Amino acid sequence: MVIDERAMTTCSDERAMTNEQSTAGDEAMSNGVLGAMGIGVSDLRRSTDFYTRVLGMEQIGRLRLPDMDEVMLAYDRSRGPALVLMHHTDGRAVSYADLPVKVVVYVGDPTATAAAIRADGLDVTREPAAVPELGDAVVGFAKDPDGYVVELLQRPERSRRAAPSGG
Repeated sequence: MVIDERAMTTCSDERAMTNEQSTAGDEAMSNGVLGAMGIGVSDLRRSTDFYTRVLGMEQIGRLRLPDMDEVMLAYDRSRGPALVLMHHTDGRAVSYADLPVKVVVYVGDPTATAAAIRADGLDVTREPAAVPELGDAVVGFAKDPDGYVVELLQRPERSRRAAPSGG
């Protein structure tokens, strides 16, 4: 029997599972795509402003539910995951501050984006700089209005087609 080490997983009883056993449900989920990720925010208007005006996202939807209001944001209306800002309105105490959440965004100029975040009165916790382990991609970190980490990654350049040879 050959066991793929990458597919090994440790169960609570510390028994190893083979790739065949651990991927039994993968076939049914093989076409899955992340549609959205939600984060709780203390001030829906302020957070919507930050993510749209400072980070350049577009509001693609809004929901008013019995226990919360939601604003859906994205960079591209036609595809890709959305960020859902959620604000609880049911009166229960919810802590939104400094939760261990990271929102990763690809931007054309992380340094300019960090400057815009700083100009908005928010913290830049790591100035954008090249990271050798990421092929010298420029990476920076900042905080959003609720203290969530916002990772600013330099948007990868699209592969350029080779110019046709003249002859």
